[in-house]
Amino acid sequence: MRRRTLLGALAAAAGVAVPFAGGWRGSTSTGLLLPSRRPLPPPFAVPLPIPPVLRPVRTDADGEHYEVVQRVARAGILPGVATEIWGYNGSFPGPTIVSRSGRPIVVRHRNELPVPTVAHLHGGRTPAASDGYPTDLLLPAGGGGNHAAHMPGMFDEHAVIRTGEREYRYPMRQPAGTLWYHDHRMDFTGPSVWRGLAGFHLVADAAEDEVPLPRGGRDLPLMLVDRSFGPDGELQYPSLDPALVRPGVRDGFGAGVLGDVILVNGAPWPVAEVDGARYRLRLLNASNARRYRLVLDPPPPGGGGFVQVGADGGLLERPVRHDAVELAPAQRFDVVVDFGRYRTGQEVTVVNAFGAGGTARVMRFRVVRAAADDTAIPATLPGEPGLTPGRGVPARTMRFRHDVVGGRPGWTVNGVPFAPDAVHARVGRGAVEVWRLTSDFHHPVHLHGATFRVLARSNSGPGAYDAGWRDTLDLRPAEQATIVARFGEEPGRYVMHCHNLEHEDMAMMGNVVVT
Repeated sequence: MRRRTLLGALAAAAGVAVPFAGGWRGSTSTGLLLPSRRPLPPPFAVPLPIPPVLRPVRTDADGEHYEVVQRVARAGILPGVATEIWGYNGSFPGPTIVSRSGRPIVVRHRNELPVPTVAHLHGGRTPAASDGYPTDLLLPAGGGGNHAAHMPGMFDEHAVIRTGEREYRYPMRQPAGTLWYHDHRMDFTGPSVWRGLAGFHLVADAAEDEVPLPRGGRDLPLMLVDRSFGPDGELQYPSLDPALVRPGVRDGFGAGVLGDVILVNGAPWPVAEVDGARYRLRLLNASNARRYRLVLDPPPPGGGGFVQVGADGGLLERPVRHDAVELAPAQRFDVVVDFGRYRTGQEVTVVNAFGAGGTARVMRFRVVRAAADDTAIPATLPGEPGLTPGRGVPARTMRFRHDVVGGRPGWTVNGVPFAPDAVHARVGRGAVEVWRLTSDFHHPVHLHGATFRVLARSNSGPGAYDAGWRDTLDLRPAEQATIVARFGEEPGRYVMHCHNLEHEDMAMMGNVVVT
């Protein structure tokens, strides 16, 4: 049986809706489209917003201190209507935190939402106590919740529960890079992020300072998500329980929830006016399940419009030129686009080749003026070098599969659904291990407490988009990938999971204990 036919048969047998367009290597996203029920706005009609940078409330021997309030707010996402969101400081995306490598920070979160939350710094080399373990709940201020009520059927004796406020401490012992933070509550990451709980965290360091990459207003963080809207402009999500006490989504959506409106920094199909100069675009796929293949239309003369300079784990060792960039959920790509290769007045559309209809468009740039440009892309970059595993390095296999969990369709790792006491791996501090990851459908695999390099995909080497240190792998249908992972020096419980958020919420997560 051909691979595509086999996958379709597996999907039908599993009772999940999985689109496969263009063959298995070109397939789009594992998930089901949730159509909007409101007329959608025309594309390229609103300016690109840039999330504000959060300022510290004070600085002391512990580093910079920040305060974030998680609360319900209303945002003008679609024209003519206000949409209720859950936002960090009441905005979507949340405010951007900019920190310095080697300088610790403390972020105090206050929960004024009606449900518990868990804040996770995605890509952070973080002590376990501040990593956002999914049962380490921050209950709503004022006692509007309790541990047992919000984890039905599961109790974690090691969970650290707080009410109202909680401090997360980040040592920031890591190189410059594009990180992000988002909610990570067990069973409810999907609906919480869908409602708006996500924001950028950018790290700078001295090595990056020496590279003449675009800065200031020519350094643009771009958060890509897809969403669906109801008739009154409300965010639609197929939760079994809109109050988010009982977990689960309606039948069919357990494969992943896909929206039909592409938002960039919270705006639908925005447009940005740019100089005829180089820009650094920090691309983040913060979608629940959608994958993107980004292409510039028209391409610049000579092609190679995207020059990749960074990945999840920071800068590369050398730039990589692409005609297109593919991003799975949670992945980040730092690319430089030289708008000086276009004429003044020209419009450049970012197209999603994995999309259809409205989801085939992402945003547009309009080159409005010629400008001086003193930036450059050097032949080498100060990225951390790769890692070659020696003989005797421990090797493990992690199988990501559709399964039955609690009598319902779900997702597992090595046939084991997530539970706080189910340990998939025990590793030493600073350990180096080789992991073989296998899949049935698309699974963007994310490791907490570790970064990795891709060694191979199936019977070949790393893929075109695997350069650099990663924390999330785009594991494709019926594929085996081999990675070499380097774990951190902080002991404790961490998780690894699929970052298709519906898969994660339906048990595709496991514990990694660092000792």
